Amino acid sequence: MSEKGGESGGDIEITVKFGGRSIKVSVSADCTVKDLKSILQPLTDVLPRGQKLIYKGKLLVDDMTLKKSEVTNGAKLMLVASQGLHQGGGPILKDAPTRPISRTENDYKKTGKAVEVVVDKNRSERWKATGVIALSECNLKDIPDEVWACGSSARLLDISKNTIQDVPTKIGCLTSIQKLYIDANGLLDESIQWEGLTSLKHLTLLSINHNCLTTLPSALGALTSLRQLLIANNKLTSLPIEIGFLTQLEVLRANNNRIRSIPACIGDCGSLIEVDLSSNLLSELPETTGNLHHLKVHTGSLSSINFVYLVFSCLS
Repeated sequence: MSEKGGESGGDIEITVKFGGRSIKVSVSADCTVKDLKSILQPLTDVLPRGQKLIYKGKLLVDDMTLKKSEVTNGAKLMLVASQGLHQGGGPILKDAPTRPISRTENDYKKTGKAVEVVVDKNRSERWKATGVIALSECNLKDIPDEVWACGSSARLLDISKNTIQDVPTKIGCLTSIQKLYIDANGLLDESIQWEGLTSLKHLTLLSINHNCLTTLPSALGALTSLRQLLIANNKLTSLPIEIGFLTQLEVLRANNNRIRSIPACIGDCGSLIEVDLSSNLLSELPETTGNLHHLKVHTGSLSSINFVYLVFSCLS
């Protein structure tokens, strides 16, 4: 999730401990505890009324905002589920339309197909209600059709750590999506239909780490609302010159690629705060990086032959 936060009314990142897992969530500091529980429902499979959130030994009150509850960026909360209000054996999100990965043959004999249909319907309703579609590590080969049915209700889509090989044009129907995670799917250049992605005018975070991309198209420049671009651990050899159109971009993580040069137009990305270009094949940076006056975090490469240590502040 997003690592932004710390300012009043802005997004904060918190970690919720539940069932031996650490669930990272990015939310507004002004959202209520009740809103947070709704976001956690599809991630934990626990109904909001069955959730008890504890922070620093105190039980959080539904009607209070996170800010008034003194929950700050980086806070760690504990979730306790009331007996009888847990909705099943593990997150329902695992029960994708493809073959489920956590049910046995006996489970199907007991539940029957009709029950599975109801589960899928409830899942879709939760997605529409919360705006959060969490399908990471669900053994998916394709994006389920029920995702598209969410339309403008969807704000976040996480389909990371699957084996999805096609991000189709119809992703453009998620017109209100703000954060998109498609990490670790083994995506190739032809796997992403960029004409669909570029219609997502509200997209602020695009995460496509740990794939097999060798190039990014010029269409990337159409995502002018983008604030975080996470493209680490691919096989990229360059960045498109259209990256200069991303004037609201604050975080660029392109480490562990094969990038040999950075386009001069990077200097037009004047909102950049954090840049990571480590573990690439760079030998120099364009002089225009001196225009990036808001940089607070900058990481380059320090290695042997053909590598140099790149520190943006030296160029400003």
